[in-house]
Amino acid sequence: MIIPAIDEEARQRARERQDRLTKPAGSLGRLELLSIDLAGMTGRIDPPLEHRVVFTLAADHGVAAEGVSAYPREVTAQMVLNFLAGGAAVNVLARLFGARVVVADLGVDADLPQHPQLRALKVRRGTDSITRGAAMSVEDAQHAIDHGRALVLDEVERGLDVVLTGDMGIGNTTASAAMICALTGLEPRAVVGRGTGVDDAGLSRKLNAVRAALEVNAERIARGPLDALAAVGGLEIAGLVGVIMEAASQRKPVVIDGFISGAAALAAARIAPGTTGYMVASHRSQELGHAAALQELGLRPLFDLDLRLGEGTGALLALPLLDAAVRTLNEMATFDEARVSDRERDAAHNRPHN
Repeated sequence: MIIPAIDEEARQRARERQDRLTKPAGSLGRLELLSIDLAGMTGRIDPPLEHRVVFTLAADHGVAAEGVSAYPREVTAQMVLNFLAGGAAVNVLARLFGARVVVADLGVDADLPQHPQLRALKVRRGTDSITRGAAMSVEDAQHAIDHGRALVLDEVERGLDVVLTGDMGIGNTTASAAMICALTGLEPRAVVGRGTGVDDAGLSRKLNAVRAALEVNAERIARGPLDALAAVGGLEIAGLVGVIMEAASQRKPVVIDGFISGAAALAAARIAPGTTGYMVASHRSQELGHAAALQELGLRPLFDLDLRLGEGTGALLALPLLDAAVRTLNEMATFDEARVSDRERDAAHNRPHN
């Protein structure tokens, strides 16, 4: 697919306006850089951020049977029902910040009831255990990617300004760790964390599971990023890859959530180079390997609150910063408009000329 180039002219307009605003240059720090990045993504210095949608995709993982999570597999389906009832953290924060929540079943290992707010897009009932072979076929992974893309296109028709990524799936930190290792060559000990809060024995099982997955799937991983995603990833992760890719193709900013979203972002960047230019890293997760994924992507997170929930919660918390970046750029007065002296320009004007 074609990912449009970042609009360098819009970036330059945003940069020039930042330099004329009534403040010392650079004094708003990361907000200034964020406003310039958003201009480049959208092609305008005043991008609308009204229609914000968090895509919370859910699926189960065969590796959960290896005892890698503090919670049973049934929690995936139970949490999907909680999302639909509006009782999860993602729902609370979405209401607070005026975002829509799109809940999609990409591979939950349960028969979920019909619900007007549930996008039933089940590719299969969970993945196979990555410790014994591929999580899924390449065709299944591509199917999930296509579903993620279609979700974004549906929301574009309703009005979509900014995309936020979210996830739910017991066992998905293990799959994400395996993916990051597969795509970067990092050792599991540098990537595997405690996820849902497993004890030392659980952490040891996770490490062993990731090591086994990388070994048994080594040949598949070597074929390329899509094969690696199919070998050790998950259906909701693949769906998020599609969400990220389609958002970038539509010139929509993508606010990346935590560890699972970071693994999906890394896969999207490998499959469709150019997507990274449309990504905003919301936060650095408490999960060990998230910083490694962000470093590989060249993304600097906006904040670090020791979050590790997922769902899209971290991405939602970044929305006020996006709003602040755009509004300060566009609503602050310039030195000329406010008739405020600009020290540097005044000094240049009063400097003696030969």
